[in-house]
Amino acid sequence: MIVLGHQNPDCDSLCSAIGLASLFNKMGKSATPALQGEPNPEALFLLEQSGLPQPEIRTEVAGEEIFIVDYSDWGQGTADMKKATILGIVDHHKLGDITTSTPLECWIWPVGCSATIVYNMYKFNNQVPDAAVAKMMMGAIISDTVNFQGPTCTDIDIVAANELAALAGVDDIQAFAEAQFEAKSDIKAVSAAELILRDQKVFEMAGEKLAIGQLELTSLETAFSKKDEMLVEMKKLQVEKDYHSTIVLLTDINKLDTTALIISKDADKVATALNSTVVDNMFELPGVVSRKKQIIPFLQNSFEA
Repeated sequence: MIVLGHQNPDCDSLCSAIGLASLFNKMGKSATPALQGEPNPEALFLLEQSGLPQPEIRTEVAGEEIFIVDYSDWGQGTADMKKATILGIVDHHKLGDITTSTPLECWIWPVGCSATIVYNMYKFNNQVPDAAVAKMMMGAIISDTVNFQGPTCTDIDIVAANELAALAGVDDIQAFAEAQFEAKSDIKAVSAAELILRDQKVFEMAGEKLAIGQLELTSLETAFSKKDEMLVEMKKLQVEKDYHSTIVLLTDINKLDTTALIISKDADKVATALNSTVVDNMFELPGVVSRKKQIIPFLQNSFEA
């Protein structure tokens, strides 16, 4: 069995794949974690801290048995995923469009992180994650909940993170989070083309495709210095993929605010749906940190009205 994270893998996609594969192996079910691309710097930080190897990269899964984590829509899977047998789904986003011809196991909870669900699967099955795996899953929860400050964070996430920290031997979660966020914020040497694709997800709304990436940073200064380069790359992607909109959310995880860069066929429609106004291909989103909860529902309501 392959436990497969989504495209443009982030911490949750990586750590949940590792955590779930480890659980299955403890239960006597042979499982291998896999990614659909290179992990981002924050995810690499967690691998380094945990001492675990980077999972293999898989872009073809036809004929395989797979369990998917942190998504439930075809668009986030491999191009040939419909030719695989999907045994189950673990996710914390809205229900996607995946359908199967056979029954499957689904753990879809309204919590801040898929790793929170995976940890509760350990409890359900009377298993305990190894220290290194616990550290990975703790890091995923810190990332997805913005160190428990984000609007998607629940008490279930907080309990899971603290219990995982104890298992991992982490005495100071705050210090760990600060080091983790510094790792994700170091973008000086990263190209604009790579930045716009980091944590990018494509959403289909009323027949239109919107590509929305997010950079969570401790300061937006370096990102703003790369604004013009990023807009050039966003325009290229927009033409190549025929998106309605290409958006990059620049989220300040200290101030808990977001500035969005946008290239769009109708930028005003997007900004208006989010109670904002576009100026020079940018619009402000004060208090917004969650794409899942504070962006997507409002865009869907606007496009599908």
